[in-house]
Order: sequence, then C-alpha cells, then structure tokens
Amino acid sequence: MTIIEKVNSTSRTARVAGLLYLIIFCLGIFAELFIRQSLIVPADSAATVNNLMASEALFRLSLVSDLIRHTLLILLPLVLYQLLKSVNKNVALLMLVLALMGIPIAFINELNYFAVLLLLNGADSLAALGADRLPAQVMFFIDLHGYGGYLAQVLSLWLLPLGYLVFKSGFLPRILGILLVLGCFGYLIDAVSFFLFGSPIATLSLLAFIGELLFALWLLIKGVNVAGLEKRALEYA
Repeated sequence: MTIIEKVNSTSRTARVAGLLYLIIFCLGIFAELFIRQSLIVPADSAATVNNLMASEALFRLSLVSDLIRHTLLILLPLVLYQLLKSVNKNVALLMLVLALMGIPIAFINELNYFAVLLLLNGADSLAALGADRLPAQVMFFIDLHGYGGYLAQVLSLWLLPLGYLVFKSGFLPRILGILLVLGCFGYLIDAVSFFLFGSPIATLSLLAFIGELLFALWLLIKGVNVAGLEKRALEYA
C-alpha cells in the first residue's frame, strides 16, 4: 500500500469512527432523555408505573435503542483500533480490550428493564406477589439498572489509553487526547462516588460526554491531519 493509499484509508476510518460515535450518542440521548426521563419519576413509583403502562411501546422502543447502541459499541473500539494502532499497537490493544469488557455488563444490565416489562404485564409468577407491591418492585429493577450503569461506567478506563493514543498520534489534535483522559477520570469519579456515597459528588460525566462528543465531531467533520498522517506513514513505510 502506498503512502497516499494509507492516508486515504486512515481518513475514511476516522470518519467511520466519528459517524459510529455520533450514532451511539444519538441513540443514548433518544432513549434516556427523550423517553425514559419523561416516563420514570424517581420519587413517585406509582406515577412511574402509570406512565410505563400508558406508554409501554415507547419504553420498549428505548430498550431497542439501547440494544442497537450496545452493539455499535462493539464496533466502535474495533474501528478506533484500526485508526490508532500505528501509534502504539500495545496501547491500542489495551484500549480495545477495556472497551469490549464493558459491553457484556451493559447487555446484561438491560435485563433489569425487561424485568420491569414482565412486572407490568403481570407474569403469573410475579403477579402472585401482589399488585399492591408492583410499584415498589418496578422501582427496584429501575434502580438496579442505575447501579448496573455505574458499574459499566467503571470500564470507561478505555478512554485513558484512547486519549494517550490521540495525544501521541500527530494527526489528531492533542487537546482532544487531553479531554478524553480527563473524561476517563470524570466517569470514574462519578462511578466511585456513587458506590461510596449513593450519588455522584458532581456530574463530571457530563464534562466527559462533552469531550467524547468533540472527539466524535472532529473525526467526522475534520478527519485527520494529512501532514501529520503522512509523516507517521513514512516512519512506518
């Protein structure tokens, strides 16, 4: 493969990664902010049950959105690995492993929402527990899903090697690498403080989200720095 072909291939890979990242963001925002946030009332289990029963199809749609998102989260680190393995193959492999480790947790965690559906549809074995206990049971599984989300968030450690690779790449802005590393610690601090104190100390994950979003937009819109990429390609030619 010639230098020009390597540059073109890497540029395409960068844009594919950016597109995947943005689709993942859109699916997550759609499911969590536009659907579940309007249905789940944390301080009112009865209202939550009424909302879910009245909009069950919408709740199911949010679950489908999550499942698609988790599937794309398998593809994203694979594409990023292809993009950045020339920087440091061992670190890129570490990023890939850490990223993929969180996917099974995320998929299994969705079972908590499916348990909510079973309760709402009055499965015989669960209905025997008593309809008056339904709101409390529903909120238990919704809360358990929240715990599972923070557990998966611990494996946002993959952003640390990703940030390092971006910083050292020479064909992506170093500031994006710094933001990704800071985002990694933001996710971790939120998750650890949740498990220690029952709630995050601060919504640092929002800042982490912004860093990832900027990275995704850069990949999709700007791609890679051609001069920096050509230099790296010559080094490994």
